[in-house]
Order: sequence, then structure tokens, then C-alpha cells
Amino acid sequence: MIRGMTAPPTPPPGSTRRRAPAGAAVLREDVTDAIRAAVFEELAAVGFARMSIEGIARRAGVGKTAVYRRWKSKLSLVLDLLTAFATQGLPAPATGSLYGDVRALLEVAAHALRHPVASQVIPDLLVEAARHPEIADAVRAQLLDSQQGVAAVVVREAVERGELPEGADPERALDLIIGPLYWRLVVVRSPLPKGYLDDLARSAVAALRV
Repeated sequence: MIRGMTAPPTPPPGSTRRRAPAGAAVLREDVTDAIRAAVFEELAAVGFARMSIEGIARRAGVGKTAVYRRWKSKLSLVLDLLTAFATQGLPAPATGSLYGDVRALLEVAAHALRHPVASQVIPDLLVEAARHPEIADAVRAQLLDSQQGVAAVVVREAVERGELPEGADPERALDLIIGPLYWRLVVVRSPLPKGYLDDLARSAVAALRV
């Protein structure tokens, strides 16, 4: 018996002691962190298309089962990490003004999109999404839906403050706020000049009020 632990009570005669369910083991956080770190390394080395669960497990020093207990596929694993980038700083900002909220969203998005893993993986995923509808659905659910939820909060609060008219469209807001930033950082891969986020926030707010 381990010191400091008490023995479980002896079951009465004729009874059967219950065992913990086979899947009840707690997932070790240090193993989860090692796997996530291995994903970053594997993506940097081979890219999304060539990345494999086997390679991730080998880099993390664990068996494939440890990976599959946490994520069902390499796509779900990568989307989980990208979602963490996409939702950094959430819930939605509450600066008290539409411009302040838009500017805060741009700051968070710029930080996420400039991350080397995100800038490398997102274009790869979009290529795969064009070929496979299930990947397109997964990307939409994990990345787009979370951002649309934030945009909906920003728009709703701006309407309540009287800064936007009733019926303002959150999807249009997201296009106007994030679209130009995504084009610049992910498609064109051009650095942001000084004051770019401030100017973009002002332009987005002006367009939303039209």
C-alpha cells in the first residue's frame, strides 16, 4: 500500500467490487503539452499535408494511442491549436466603443495570423478544404464560427449603444474587419506598416455605419 493512502473497504461476502471504467484514466497534462509542442515542430518540418500522427507521436516521445485519445485525426489536432490562436483574447472585447472593440479584435487577429504556425498552416488547410468538403466544414466550424460569434457580440453591443443601426450584419462586420488583415498577412504576406491597424479599424467602422 502507498504511504498516506487507506485501504478500500472490504466488500461484503458475495458482492463484487466495482472497477473503474476502462476509459476513466485522467489525461496527463504534460503529455498533452508534449504532443502540442510536437505538432508545432512537425508542421515546421514537413507541413500539414505530410504531417502524420506517427511523426507527431515520435517527436512527443509517446505512442500513437496517446495522440488518438486526445484527437481523432491530425486535422482535428491542428484545428484545435488554430482555434486557440483564433480565440486568443476572447471573449469579445468590451472597450465601450465600436472603434475600440474593432481595434482590439484586429490586434488579436494580427497576433494570431503572424504566428509562424498559423501563417503556414492556414493556407495549407484552405487548399485541402477546396478538395475535401469535410475539411472545409471542419475549418468553418472551428475557425469561422468562433470569429463570427465574437463579431456578433461586437455588433450587438454597438447597436445597443446606438453606434450601429438595427439589423447590422455580423458576417459583413467580420468580412470588413478581418478580411483585409487576412489578405495582407496570409495571402500577400506583407508586413504591417506603422498605424495600419488604427487606419483599418477606422475604415471598418466607417463602412459598418454605411
